[in-house]
Amino acid sequence: MNFLNFSDHLVPYDKFLKDLAATIVKMLKSDAQDPEFISQRKAYEMFGRGNVERWRKQGKVQPYKRPGKLEYRTADLRLLQRTVQDYF
Repeated sequence: MNFLNFSDHLVPYDKFLKDLAATIVKMLKSDAQDPEFISQRKAYEMFGRGNVERWRKQGKVQPYKRPGKLEYRTADLRLLQRTVQDYF
């Protein structure tokens, strides 16, 4: 049996894969109803104005200019939301 060695314990490889697959399926289901693009106002509501503006300043997300509004790709914002960020 194969194991993955983490600093605090060993995890059987099969258990790791099953947990990973379950997490991916859960994320896909939760994101399935998301539109491809959302307005800047909606992005601020969903992810927080400070977060969206910081990600934009850092170049991690690019707004798409549409006539009369800015939009963001929802999948890009979801990815940044799930990424652990080090602010120090």
